[in-house]
Amino acid sequence: MSERAAFFQGTEMPTAGWWPVLWPDPAGVLATMGVERGSDVIDLCCGDGWFTAPLTTIASHVIAIDLDRKFLDMAQVRVSAAGATNCAFVAGDAYDVAALVPRTVDYVLMGNAFHGVPEPARLASAVRHALKPGGRFGVINWHKRPREETPVSGEPRGPRTELRLSPEETIARVAPSGLKHARIVELPPYHYGVIFAR
Repeated sequence: MSERAAFFQGTEMPTAGWWPVLWPDPAGVLATMGVERGSDVIDLCCGDGWFTAPLTTIASHVIAIDLDRKFLDMAQVRVSAAGATNCAFVAGDAYDVAALVPRTVDYVLMGNAFHGVPEPARLASAVRHALKPGGRFGVINWHKRPREETPVSGEPRGPRTELRLSPEETIARVAPSGLKHARIVELPPYHYGVIFAR
C-alpha cells in the first residue's frame, strides 16, 4: 500500500485561512475537551498543528504524530513560532501509536480524523495501549449534517456527508476497544467531542 493510500479518508488539511475562522479559540476547545494542565498528551493525526501549538501551553509534554512529514514540518513551524520547546514530532501511522511513543500518556487527542478511520476499533485499541490507567481519549468530529449545511467562509466544508458520524456512532466504534464513554461535549458551530476513559 502506498503512503498516500494509507491516509484516512476525508482527512486532508483545509485550504489555508479557514481553520482560524472555524476554530478561533483552539485553547478553549482543548479546555472543553478536558485536557488538563501538566498532562502528557499525544496529538494524533496532528496535521498542521492547529491544536498542537495551544496544547504545548497546557500540557507538560506533547507528542505530535502524523503520517505526512510535510504536515509535521508545518506543525513544527507553528509550535516553534509559539516559542514552545516541550513538543516532539513523530512521523508514523496512527495504528502504531502505542509503539511510536516512549511511555504511556494521560491524554490522546484526535481532531477531525476519526470519521475517516477504516478500522476504528483497531485504532481505539492502539490508543488504549498508549494511555495510562485512567487516561483519556478525546475525539473531535464533525456533526452528522449534510456538508452543504456546514459552510466556512461561504463554502461547504468538512468531510463528505456519508463519512460523518453521530456521537452514538463514534461511541459504538470505540466500544470494542474497552475504552469507556465518559461524556459528549458540544463544539460549535459544527463539531462535537466524545471523551473516553481507559
